Amino acid sequence: MKATKRLLALFLCAAMAASAAACSSPSGGTASTGGGSASAAGDGGETSGEPVPIEWLTTGDTAAEPIQEGDRIIAAINEQLGIDLDVQIVPEGNTEKVNVAMASGDFPDVVTGAFGTSATQGWIDNGMVIELNQFFENCPDMQSWIEKDYSWSATDGKYYGVPFITQLHASNVLIMMRGDWLEAVGMEYPKTLDDMRAVLEAFTTQDPDGNGQNDTVGYTADKPSSSTGQTPFDWVFYAYGREYADYMLDEDGNVAPWFEYDGFVPAMTYIKDLWDNGFVDQELMLNDASKKEEKFYQGRAGAFNATLYRHVTRHENNVKELFPDATVVYDLPPVGPDGESFGITPQGKGGFFTCITANCANPDKAAEFINFMVSEEGNNLLRLGIEGIHYTMDGDTVVFNEEERAKDAFSPDGWCHALAWGSFYWPLESGYMPDSDPDKDRALASVELATQAQVPNLVNQKTPLEIENGSTLNDVFIQYFSDMLQGKIGIEEGAQQLSESWRSQGGEEMLAELTEAYNAQNAA
Repeated sequence: MKATKRLLALFLCAAMAASAAACSSPSGGTASTGGGSASAAGDGGETSGEPVPIEWLTTGDTAAEPIQEGDRIIAAINEQLGIDLDVQIVPEGNTEKVNVAMASGDFPDVVTGAFGTSATQGWIDNGMVIELNQFFENCPDMQSWIEKDYSWSATDGKYYGVPFITQLHASNVLIMMRGDWLEAVGMEYPKTLDDMRAVLEAFTTQDPDGNGQNDTVGYTADKPSSSTGQTPFDWVFYAYGREYADYMLDEDGNVAPWFEYDGFVPAMTYIKDLWDNGFVDQELMLNDASKKEEKFYQGRAGAFNATLYRHVTRHENNVKELFPDATVVYDLPPVGPDGESFGITPQGKGGFFTCITANCANPDKAAEFINFMVSEEGNNLLRLGIEGIHYTMDGDTVVFNEEERAKDAFSPDGWCHALAWGSFYWPLESGYMPDSDPDKDRALASVELATQAQVPNLVNQKTPLEIENGSTLNDVFIQYFSDMLQGKIGIEEGAQQLSESWRSQGGEEMLAELTEAYNAQNAA
């Protein structure tokens, strides 16, 4: 790291002073604590003409190619912006290592952490990052990025980072089934909950693989998540009228736990019926993502909640390794008793948060760098590369030079540079597939379909108490869900005890805060 380590207590004093200095300059004047490059001039953020050092600490993309010395994309960014970019990517996308670096006082100029966490909220509360509104006049792409999708992320009207919420407006999950099994039992992809029950029963009891053995089950999935509170059967809750992915409004207009809605008990009754009859995997509560996929590929389960997009072909090919004549199908999840309600995945609330630190000697240049990264020009550079080197145009067709791209941290087969994904973009959210991908149309069509089954949140942003108490309260829900599913407690009794326990273990206080946030969100 180029930044010098300091004692955190001393640094925070300097950081807050620097933040105040930066905010006082409408044009985005320099906020220096004396730790900047010798090439940086004093007032106004002007330089001597030498490239301005910008150190960026980020989680990056764990699947990206490693960036080598002399990378020509970084060189192009440097030339375009007049900077000397030093990218520090933490191993394995570990946001905790970013938090440790920030807490130690080892500050970069630009930092990307996890959005909606106590750590990044602490950066704001402790003056470790500066507000970005002051740069909007000269950074219109950054302003547009924030105000278009993230206007609700302001703190007292000020923006302290550039958010990127994963799966904010896109989803890639649907229930995938064996199409050849549907044909074998004489059924079509289920449109209603009744249809779904009939299909899962047939997959379990009618020997759909024709091997003469009782060795198949209708549905498998991965276990509930304590980090998100999602269950393998959220598609049932949504079919029974669950309106929002996070919470609900009670009759007085206050935010309440989603499981207090009228459809919870009948939805749990439907799920338990599938469980009790053995139509779903009895090891489901122990599965991880790999285990559920393995059971589908091995012909042990006829349906599972599948991640699609780039994975559609992977799922199909893995099934065909053992069953060459197999087919896979997917569609919208089944509708409920009202004939209209359906859903399967929530709108995202978590992601990444890119900030300019209070220790940055040249915040104008740091803001210019972020602006470039979220601009169309910057995005095209990171996707395509430099024309004449990384690609050429044949009419309207992009022709990639994979040999040259491999020298500069581009992933193969028309995928992007290492800096393209992770901090501001994912391929799913960007709707990006290279033209060279033979399955592009099917992959993008799967996202379009899955996004129709995405369910919005009631409250856009996690509140401080939600960040603090969310996982604990999710564990409360999951324990009761599991106990009701396995018959350890009756569903009606369990629903009542769940509500009481959840509210008493920090939920009541959190709901008051969420109601305030909801009202402020809708007043804006």
